Amino acid sequence: MTTLAVRRDFLAANAGKRAPMPGFVLLVRDRQDGSPDMRIGYTVTKKIGNAVVRNRMKRRLRELARDLLPTNGIRGADHVLIGRNGGIERDYALLRTELAKALAKVMR
Repeated sequence: MTTLAVRRDFLAANAGKRAPMPGFVLLVRDRQDGSPDMRIGYTVTKKIGNAVVRNRMKRRLRELARDLLPTNGIRGADHVLIGRNGGIERDYALLRTELAKALAKVMR
C-alpha cells in the first residue's frame, strides 16, 4: 500500500465515490490502470485545529487505514481519508466501524 503525495492524485480521487462519516470522509476512485496496488492519502485542513491536532488526526487515520484497508480496501483504487472536526474526539473503535461501513458503502 503506497501513499499519495501528488496533488493531482488527490484531485482525481475527489471525482470518485465518496462516503461521508461523522469522523472523516472517504474518497475512493478506481484508477483503471491494471495495477492491483492500493494507494492511500490523508488530509486534514487547518479548520480542524493547530498542527498538533492535525498531526494527531492524521496518525489516527493512518492507523485506521493500516488496520482495515488490506482486508476491506478496493484493489487498484486510490483511497483518500479527509479528517473532520469531530474525528479527534471520537473513540477509535467507533472510527473503525465507520470506516468499515464507508468501505462497504463505496463497494456497492
